[in-house]
Amino acid sequence: MESIERDSTQDWLLPESAAPPLLSELEQRIDEALIIAKASEKAVMVVGDAALDAAQQARRAADLAERATAAALSASPPVSEDPPPREGPAGDAALRSFSERADRVVARLRALERRPRRPRSSTAAAGGRRPGG
Repeated sequence: MESIERDSTQDWLLPESAAPPLLSELEQRIDEALIIAKASEKAVMVVGDAALDAAQQARRAADLAERATAAALSASPPVSEDPPPREGPAGDAALRSFSERADRVVARLRALERRPRRPRSSTAAAGGRRPGG
């Protein structure tokens, strides 16, 4: 009879570097992953609670600021647009004159702001000279 050559067990063994993890190793990895996931979930909950608390504090601060502004406006006398006349030594004449001129310039600028704007002509828009200028 012919002898049939059989495979040996050594032919089917994997090298240690290519061997799959054992079931106990997989269970250990899963347990570690669960611990990390639960800790992460708790951390996210803490951060979320802190963010909600901060938003509530900001809302309360805004409400208090609005109340304080309303109280300050109702407690202070109304401010007129015309400043009170200034009285100073005779050496302040130049400053007083400058201030009066500045007030007139401001009044003219405010009057110009109220005037409707005219559309620019095509020559003025193109950088050309205006007649008489």
